[in-house]
Amino acid sequence: MRWQGRRQSSNIEDRRGVSPKTAIGGVGGIVIVLVVLLLGGDPSSLLENISLDNQQTTTEYTPTPEEKEMADFVSVVLAETEDVWHEIFREEGSDYREPRLVLFNGSVKSACGIAGTATGPFYCSGDERLYIDLSFFDELKTRFRAPGDFAMAYVVAHEVGHHIQELTGVMDKMNELRSRLSEKEYNKYSVRLELQADFYAGVWAHFTQQKDLLESGDLEEALNAATAVGDDRIQKEMQGYIVPDSFTHGTSEQRKRWFYKGYTTGDINQGNTFNAENL
Repeated sequence: MRWQGRRQSSNIEDRRGVSPKTAIGGVGGIVIVLVVLLLGGDPSSLLENISLDNQQTTTEYTPTPEEKEMADFVSVVLAETEDVWHEIFREEGSDYREPRLVLFNGSVKSACGIAGTATGPFYCSGDERLYIDLSFFDELKTRFRAPGDFAMAYVVAHEVGHHIQELTGVMDKMNELRSRLSEKEYNKYSVRLELQADFYAGVWAHFTQQKDLLESGDLEEALNAATAVGDDRIQKEMQGYIVPDSFTHGTSEQRKRWFYKGYTTGDINQGNTFNAENL
């Protein structure tokens, strides 16, 4: 992606070096555990550290040159999502409210609870923030075999996709469903939620390509990343078999296909995964 020298977002909160003493707590923490599966994190590592102490500790944090470049890249990607979604919302006759992106390392406190690095990147609708530990991108490259800067951009754009769902009321409807459906039934809606976020990430990539910011191989990097984090692929690698009823984010094929649909159409009106007969 051609990102060097482009505008960086002003909506970055750098909390690296600031850690809550707890790893998870309360009902909000359970929500964080549920989003662990987005990119293959292990929820058990969070549950082992339950505590009621909400104090924070602060240590001096000096990023490496590689980390600084990665943080700059993420900031540029967030800025590009701001530009695209402002324009789309304007065309739809409404205003886009920008989310903030929190950089953390180790663990972080959000309005949805306290999460550790194992959670992976996540979005919290309670405070309209994206949370990312940059070390995840090394895991994306090594564990998930999805290298490349546009693979990282896909991750950011997917989380921004959840913010779009918050602004359009989808998240509120999902919260209502959570309170009255069984886990098995709710999972079916969760898959549709995540595939729509993938679609929105593709829409963003569509307009990024129109600005001639994509380089050769970028699209393939994003599609590879979407494929790498499919429920079926993750379950197969982690436990040797798949359990479709436990899927929460969609198969590799579904995630890849919905991202690509967003990329090829650039039309947010074609991303209603909740009414789609064929996911």
